[in-house]
Amino acid sequence: MTMVEVVQLLLSPTHRYMGRPADGPAAAHEDDLVEAVTVRRNLGIVGDRYFGHPAHRRAAVTLMAVENLPTDINATVDLRQTRRNVLLRGVDIDAYVGSTVSLDSGSGPVLLAVNSAARPCAWMNTTIGDGAQRALRGKGGVRCTPLSDGVLTLGAAAFTTQVMDSQESPG
Repeated sequence: MTMVEVVQLLLSPTHRYMGRPADGPAAAHEDDLVEAVTVRRNLGIVGDRYFGHPAHRRAAVTLMAVENLPTDINATVDLRQTRRNVLLRGVDIDAYVGSTVSLDSGSGPVLLAVNSAARPCAWMNTTIGDGAQRALRGKGGVRCTPLSDGVLTLGAAAFTTQVMDSQESPG
């Protein structure tokens, strides 16, 4: 077990990055950053734009390490620009593709199958600044399937991991 910090949580009920990056994102909601999120097994984060969408089951929850934010490009970058759901401090989450991880911020563990890298797109250059897409290659976070119900809150959290058996792999 490793102690980490849940730095930010993003609950985004609508898509902001549609069309071409040159057209700019849709207006942000002031309440996108929240203090807690409710996670549902195989569905995602309650109230999020990807909640319950079968096409997004393997990417229903996204995690990113605060250490990987390109603050040299934009000192104020956060989850509102990267559109990931959970920002963690103290763990290289990108190294856990193919694992099952557990985050427990005090209400019990939330299990997540870390399925793939969340590759940065051209929108990163628009929302963060020139060079952000390149700076985030290989460290843009991960896409996960929730394997249990639970609640994540800001602050200290216990982080554990195990390598997924091929028969455990979410479908």
